[in-house]
Amino acid sequence: MKREEKDVIIGEIAQLLTKYPNVYVTDTSALTVAKTSQLRRLCFSKGVKMLVAKNSLIQKAMEKQDAAAYEGLFVSLKGTSALMFSETGNVPAKLIKEFRKSGNDKPLLKGAWIETAVFVGDNQLDTLATIKSKNELVADIIALLQSPARNVISGLQSGGGKLAGIIKTLSERAA
Repeated sequence: MKREEKDVIIGEIAQLLTKYPNVYVTDTSALTVAKTSQLRRLCFSKGVKMLVAKNSLIQKAMEKQDAAAYEGLFVSLKGTSALMFSETGNVPAKLIKEFRKSGNDKPLLKGAWIETAVFVGDNQLDTLATIKSKNELVADIIALLQSPARNVISGLQSGGGKLAGIIKTLSERAA
């Protein structure tokens, strides 16, 4: 591979690292061509960009972006590596778990960079799958903030009905 071709690949990976806040490094070496194609289709349907590249080129792209931020992932760049880029941090982990349900023990999670946090090792897959996305966290916070207001409004509405019933009963007794 010529230097110009390597520079193009490094530039493409660096651009994807800028675009996506979450990247997973996986090992897909034991997958057949058919299984790899099936994985790529699943990635496409879930909005995950998958890219296979040489470890040295991946590391150079990461160093080009921010070497200190990605430094924790450098230990996972051994053997065959496929990158999975995603807008949402838990989608690739859920995708890998879903793919494994069909009888595959691959892809293995080598490492992940989730919005500045580094996770290394396949044992982190369950943790990553349960991480809530930014939108899910915002929705949870809004629901928590709305809960007391809903209780007050509900109490006032039910109390108003009771109060009206009491006043009606009293007025009927007085008449």
